[in-house]
Amino acid sequence: MFKNFFSLTISLIITLLVFAGCDQSNNDNNNNNQNFDIVKSSLERDNDPATTTGQISQLVQGNTDFNFDLYTQVISEEEGNIFYSPYSISIALAMTSAGTANNTLTQMEDAMNFYLGQSELHPAFNALDLDMQNLGTGDPDEFQLNIANAIWGQAGYSFEQDFLDTIGLNYGSGLNLLDFATDPEAARLTINQWVEDQTEDKIQNLLQEGTITPYTVLVLTNAIYFKADWKEVFPTDLTTPGTFNNQDGSQSTVDMMNIEHTYPYYEGSNYQAVELPYKGDDVSMMVILPAASEFDNVEQSLDASFINTIVQNETDSNMILTMPKFSFEYELGLNDILVAMGMADAFDSSLADFSNINPQDSLYITDVVHKAFVAVDEKGTEAAAATAVVVGNTSVPAVSVNMNRPFIFLIRDKVSGTILFFGRVSTLN
Repeated sequence: MFKNFFSLTISLIITLLVFAGCDQSNNDNNNNNQNFDIVKSSLERDNDPATTTGQISQLVQGNTDFNFDLYTQVISEEEGNIFYSPYSISIALAMTSAGTANNTLTQMEDAMNFYLGQSELHPAFNALDLDMQNLGTGDPDEFQLNIANAIWGQAGYSFEQDFLDTIGLNYGSGLNLLDFATDPEAARLTINQWVEDQTEDKIQNLLQEGTITPYTVLVLTNAIYFKADWKEVFPTDLTTPGTFNNQDGSQSTVDMMNIEHTYPYYEGSNYQAVELPYKGDDVSMMVILPAASEFDNVEQSLDASFINTIVQNETDSNMILTMPKFSFEYELGLNDILVAMGMADAFDSSLADFSNINPQDSLYITDVVHKAFVAVDEKGTEAAAATAVVVGNTSVPAVSVNMNRPFIFLIRDKVSGTILFFGRVSTLN
């Protein structure tokens, strides 16, 4: 058997939430280097959380609804290519919700579509995360999906034990102690180094100077690293220059990959949808290609039921698929977006209630930063040999899908239905 060297790499999704106290005084403890102490709950992570199938379904449904609410906000302000991880944002804010109370918690649960109460929400995220660790083939050369959480707190600051227990029990994270108060720059560099380590140096200097201040009390981080081989190789010898029709009406010459193969396929009234599985067949990329001049109409119709219609009605169809190679980085500031989605109190120093982190201090969120990178590329010369088997298929294609114009794509866990990554390609250079 020839080895498939074609891979899709989504390297790094990071979500950071930076908290500050309104009148937080400086501490004398100093930690100027990258060595830090860790405060952990006495509770080990629960590797067998007591959750039901119904609870997992509600969690996934809520995360999916949040994705499309978020996407609606993003496209109202953003042009061009978009890429982010709704799952990363959801899990980071779920950890944060463990520290909230009263109206701040209610607003967060409504904005994030957390349909489960706190007692069920965190174990459900834990169970879903543990299930995802079993996706793929088990061979890291073929499939990787790594999710990491880290929490960074001010040394000497008093954090509620219940908050630490919830994070330790359900997210497997202790509290890394830094000295934001006397050396915020050293703390920033330490967190940035963790980001680099988790993403194989794909993302550097994520936290810009000034993001961490002497008033910072807590930073929550989540990173997702995904790398997987297509189940079926795109023959490198069939990759040729082609025209991509950008959303602004211009045209670009890009490398277009081609393959004749059988994929799950559905055709709506004004779009085509193809699902491309990765090795292991647990995760796939779904590509939604609107008809010419129909991109805006399709984009505005996107919601959970739209995706469900595709999943429930797609059938295996032999096709000629043409797809561009692409890569880009995307950064998303979430403060204003989350406020617009109804989470205003969390960002207001006079209204925020994070009393479950510390009841004596007035904590509020100062920044939510999200950054993502995606690359679809061919690697290795053996891929062409592997594709000889596929090209040898002599059946007559029933479908032709040519992604030579803007399209939407998502990467989803087919087992649970969780959308891991979501984006659109509107312009290629």
